Amino acid sequence: MCLTGVDYFSSLGYQPGIAALAAGSLSPIATILLVLLTLLGALPVYRRVAVESPYGQGSIAMLEGLAPRWWGKLIVLVLLGFAATDFVITITLSAADATAHILENPFVPRAFSGQHVAVTLFLLALLSAVFLMGFTEAIGIAVLLVGVYLALNAVVVVTAILHILAHPDLFGGWQRALTARHASPLGLLAVSVLVMPRLALGMSGFETGVAVMPLIKGDLAGRIAGARRLLTTAALIMSVFLICSSFATIMLIPEKEFQAGGKANGRALAYLAHNYLGNGFGTLYDISTITILWFAGASAMAGLINLVPRYLPRYGMAPDWTAAVRPLVLVFTVVAVAITLVFDANVDAQGGAYATGVLVLFLSAGVAVTVDAHRAGRRWRTWIFGLITLVLAYTLVDNIRERPEGVKIASLFIAAIVVMSLISRATRSTELRVSDVRLDTLAQEFISESSGEIHLIANDPRRRDQAEYNAKLREQWYTHRLRSAEPVMFVEVTVLDASQFQSELRVKGDVRYGHRILRVESATVANALAALLLYIRDRTGEVPNIYFQWGEGNPILAMLRYLVFGGGDVPGMTREVLREAEPDPARRPHVHVG
Repeated sequence: MCLTGVDYFSSLGYQPGIAALAAGSLSPIATILLVLLTLLGALPVYRRVAVESPYGQGSIAMLEGLAPRWWGKLIVLVLLGFAATDFVITITLSAADATAHILENPFVPRAFSGQHVAVTLFLLALLSAVFLMGFTEAIGIAVLLVGVYLALNAVVVVTAILHILAHPDLFGGWQRALTARHASPLGLLAVSVLVMPRLALGMSGFETGVAVMPLIKGDLAGRIAGARRLLTTAALIMSVFLICSSFATIMLIPEKEFQAGGKANGRALAYLAHNYLGNGFGTLYDISTITILWFAGASAMAGLINLVPRYLPRYGMAPDWTAAVRPLVLVFTVVAVAITLVFDANVDAQGGAYATGVLVLFLSAGVAVTVDAHRAGRRWRTWIFGLITLVLAYTLVDNIRERPEGVKIASLFIAAIVVMSLISRATRSTELRVSDVRLDTLAQEFISESSGEIHLIANDPRRRDQAEYNAKLREQWYTHRLRSAEPVMFVEVTVLDASQFQSELRVKGDVRYGHRILRVESATVANALAALLLYIRDRTGEVPNIYFQWGEGNPILAMLRYLVFGGGDVPGMTREVLREAEPDPARRPHVHVG
C-alpha cells in the first residue's frame, strides 16, 4: 500500500491548494463529491480490474484483450500516451511542488528566492542520476516515507480541526461566504458538481495499485483479495485526509495566499504546519513532503521504464535500446525537463495535464470492466459499471474543456509513441519473428522421410482444388527440372492475426489428392516460411528449396500489405528474412521464383 502511496498519498502536498484555487469556498463540498466518485466509482472499477489482471497488467491489458487485432494495438498505443502523460507529469509536478516546499521554508537562504525552475531541474537531474546508477524500488523505504508523512499530516489536520472547533466563527464565516455566492442549496450543489472534475488529482494512484499486485504474497486468490484490501484501505485513508484537509485549508488560509506567489500556493498543509505548529515542526513537515514527492517521481519513473517494455517489444514497436533502462531514463528525463521549462515549474499549470492522464486511465478501466461484464452476461454489473463509466467520462470531458493543455501534451506523447512504433515495426519486419516451431506427428513424418534435396511449393490456402495442386507441381517440374524421385511438398500459410509480431509456429501435416501438404498458421506468410525452411534444414542437414509463382503489382502496396496484413511480396520478403537470419549463403535455403 505504501509503495502505491508514494504516488497516491503524496498528492496531499498540492491537492488542497489546487482544490482551493479551482473551487474557492466550494472546495470542501466539491471534495466530498470527489470522494464519493472515488469510493463509489473508481474503487469498485479497480477492484474488478484486480480480479481480471492479477499479474499487474492493469486496465490497458484488459482493453487489449477486448479489442481485436490492430484495433487492440492502436488502443494500447493511445492509452500508453495518456499513461506516459500521467507518469511524466507526476515526475515534473512532484518535483515542482517539492521545490515550492523548499523555497517557502523560512530557513532556506533568500538567495534561492525565485529559482523555481533551477531547483526543479536540479531535482529532476538528481532523480535521473539515481536511476542511471541503478535503482531498486525499496518497499521498506516507501513504508517509512509514507508512514511518517501520514503521521505528520494527521497532526497538522487534527490541529487545524481543533482550532476551527475552538473558533466557531471560522465555520460561520465559511457558511456566510457560501450563501452569499450561492443562493440555494441546489445551486450550490450544481456548481460543486461542475467544479469537481478540477479536483481529479486526488484520485491518482489506482493504476499503480493494481501494478504492484505481483508483489503481494499468496496464491492467485490470496493476491486478488490482498489487492482489493490494498485499494480499499488506501482509498479510505485518502478520502478522510482529502475531506479534512479541504475544510481546514479553506477556513484557515486567506484566499490571496492560494494565488500564484502566495505562501500557500502548492503547499497549503505546509502553510498550516508552519503557522499553527511552528517553523520547527513546519520544517520537519517540509522535509517529509519533499522526500515523498521526490520518491513519487522515482515511483513514476519506475512505472515508465516497466510500462514501455511490457507492451511495445511484444508488438515489434520498440527499438532494441528500449530494453535497456538507462537510455529510457535519459529519454524521459529530457521530456520531463522540456515540460518543466514549458510550464515554468508551476504546480497549478500542470494540474490539468496530470488530471487528464489520470482520468483517461480511469475511463479506460471503466470501459474495460463494463464490456467484460456485458460479455459475461452479468446485466446488473453492466448497468452499474456503465453508469460509473458515464460519470468518469463526464469528469474527463469537463476537465478537458476547462484545461485542454492535458490533451495537447497527451497528443504529443501519443504521436511520438505511434510514429516511433510504426518506424520500429517497419525496420524490424524482416526479423525471423518466430519463437518456436512445433510440428504434429504427420508433418514430422513428412520431414523425417525426406532424403536428398527437399522441395517445397508455396500455395495459397484459399486455392486447394486438385487442379491447382497438379498445375503447380507440373509447372515446377517443367521450370526447374525437378526429378520425380526428389521429395516435393506443398506448404500453405494461413494468417491468423497480422498484428502479432512474434508467435509460435504450428505445422500440421495433411494429404490431399495424393499430395503431401504442410499447413501453417502464423502472423505473416514470409516469416513463417523462412522459419519452417530453417527448421527443416536444421533437422535434416539438407538445405531446402522453396518455389513461388511470379507475382505482379505495385511494390509499395505489396510492402504495406506485408506490414498490415502479413501477405504482400511473399517471395521477396521470404528471401530477405532468410538473408537476415542466415548470413552464410551456403547454408541459406534457396528461394526460386518462376
